[in-house]
Amino acid sequence: MTPETLFSLNGKTALVTGGATGIGRMAAEALVRAGARVLIASRKGEACEAVAAELNALDAPGSAEGFSGDISNEDGINALVDEVNKRTKTLDILMNNSGVSWGAPMGQFPYAAWDKVMSVNVTGIFDLTQKLLPLLMKSASDDDPARVVNVGSVMGEVPMGDGAYSYAASKAAVLHLTKIMAKEFASYRVTVNALAPGPFVSRMTAFATEDEGKRERVGKSVPLGRVGRDEDIGGCMLFLCGRGGSYVTGAVLPVSGGINVQTAGNIFGDAL
Repeated sequence: MTPETLFSLNGKTALVTGGATGIGRMAAEALVRAGARVLIASRKGEACEAVAAELNALDAPGSAEGFSGDISNEDGINALVDEVNKRTKTLDILMNNSGVSWGAPMGQFPYAAWDKVMSVNVTGIFDLTQKLLPLLMKSASDDDPARVVNVGSVMGEVPMGDGAYSYAASKAAVLHLTKIMAKEFASYRVTVNALAPGPFVSRMTAFATEDEGKRERVGKSVPLGRVGRDEDIGGCMLFLCGRGGSYVTGAVLPVSGGINVQTAGNIFGDAL
């Protein structure tokens, strides 16, 4: 078994939602470089088309296609599923990356904002996955299962409200839903795993990562001393989606630089 065999995705077809920016963009590039045909969808179809053109210009073994797709409501999900079915007869990889956030202090958090975040981050992921399950099952086999990778957050693992209460709660739901789906989809030969990222440079975190100075300040609060990089996401995706990850399901990869294991500190040690 060679590294190329373990991580090659030649001949695979993937869908990455929210793939035009941030973590989705990082994942899409890694998949294309590994040989996959990657469908990139988000509400901003033109941005997806532009990213697909950039990835196709890499002279990598894979290819990319960008188009619009909205998982914030049932009509949008149905339209996205129809579009995917038009473009491919099977689906090897589904990365549920689309997500939204909202921040407000306790006592000022809008009711409607909670509903909006849950609709995209939880309902949208669940409904899209169940409606694409038939395509995933068509590509699945005992030796090489189809793969679902959900994007959660370290905020779904540890009690960090940080003003983003609905986001944190939605990502906790994503991680739990990942394990439920992993259990139920195993008999279909479809693995379901999740990433739980910490701080990465993205449109959602631009307020804290848009320049080097801010990234350094954020990185100081991370145990490993930095924000995430493109290869941190790419490496996880190639592991979970390649041959090397075919026996892994229900896992949550903590791509957070150690935030997931931060505790209250060395209480007794500090007293000595």
